[in-house]
Amino acid sequence: MASGTLYTYPENFRAFKILIAAQYAGTNVKVSPDFVFGETNKTKDFLNKFPLGKVPAFETSDGKYLTESNAIAYYVANAQLRGQTEPEKAQVLQWLGFADSEILPASCAWVYPILGVMPLNKKSQDQAKEDIKLALSALNKYLLTRTFLVGERITLADICVAATLLQLYKYVLDPAFRKPYVCVNRWFTTIVNQPQVKAVIGEFKLCEKASEFDPKKFAEFQSPLKAEKDTCSVKKEKKKTEKPAPEPAEELDAADLALAEEPKSKDPLDALPKGTFNMDDFKRCYSNEDESKSIPYFWEKFDPQNYSIWFGEYKYNEELQKVFMSCNLISGMYQRLDKLRKNAFASMCLFGTDNDNTISGIWVWRGQDLVFPLSPDWQIDFESYQWTKLDPTKEQTKELVKQYLSWTGTDKDGRKFNQGKVFK
Repeated sequence: MASGTLYTYPENFRAFKILIAAQYAGTNVKVSPDFVFGETNKTKDFLNKFPLGKVPAFETSDGKYLTESNAIAYYVANAQLRGQTEPEKAQVLQWLGFADSEILPASCAWVYPILGVMPLNKKSQDQAKEDIKLALSALNKYLLTRTFLVGERITLADICVAATLLQLYKYVLDPAFRKPYVCVNRWFTTIVNQPQVKAVIGEFKLCEKASEFDPKKFAEFQSPLKAEKDTCSVKKEKKKTEKPAPEPAEELDAADLALAEEPKSKDPLDALPKGTFNMDDFKRCYSNEDESKSIPYFWEKFDPQNYSIWFGEYKYNEELQKVFMSCNLISGMYQRLDKLRKNAFASMCLFGTDNDNTISGIWVWRGQDLVFPLSPDWQIDFESYQWTKLDPTKEQTKELVKQYLSWTGTDKDGRKFNQGKVFK
């Protein structure tokens, strides 16, 4: 099995590709703890191994040297990530080329000025936005009927394309810009929420408001002495505080090191009255008791003044194909709504079979209004569903709650219950 030492600075998106591939493949990749960008890569010893002095760079355990992130990622990957068949291997290479030629140049032209790495050229930036729209449109069309880029499982294609999109999704692809690309958004959030990916990049937050060019930030980056001082001081601080697992972040050389950490967002539901309904107590009851006891318990304890019940139905059921792919949509949504768990409960059900299935579910949360617009962290998936507030006094609502919490019955078109997933 491949193993070795990776030389890189923190939060380098190119290194992310390699580290994520290693997570999937179980490859032993050690990140050099003593590497300091701008110093280590200028030493005679480093240049003897890697003459261009660029990172990421990889030294294998048997003394070989590799550069170029795609090549290193390929080396540390396994057969599944590289493609199982010859056509799949070619497709993986195709998407690596797509990321480097169709996304990366436009991403740099748009984002680098914002981060102060290069001066603003308005014409180039405007053209970059159009190029990104073109790339995302092509990607969106391709993903309309697919969960992953190559085959039915994650490959290097998904890893490398998603890594190349990271800086765009963090800094400039705000909700309005990314709205037309539903399939890309769904695929991207699925990838960045995989355990192997989160182990490398941490919790990823989508852009809420597009960042803009700041002349002051650009001026600060023009002083080599200041840049070098900032890089060294940040690295020393990171050595004091970093945990064994890589910290969440983005990419780009010295630019990302100067970005201040955003304050943690508060739960917007904490400001609402708590009421009498104990959500945790009900969840324990639902988990430990049969539905014949937990559902009556729900209605006994439910507080309609401070909590509401909603029915969510997926809008694009005609796009759904394999059952496992539809289940992935539900799981991905749950993962992205993790911070809502304290104040919400849901039972989502899948009805039907392969190539003929639907998704719908019952949700309960604190407050009387649709909860998702209250936080940018909760807005990724909700527009793909039709939301209807239910009247808890009506018998029809009680029947729906019973059906979805018991995982029984059919959807409105007669498809039989297949499987369900609970958000608690």
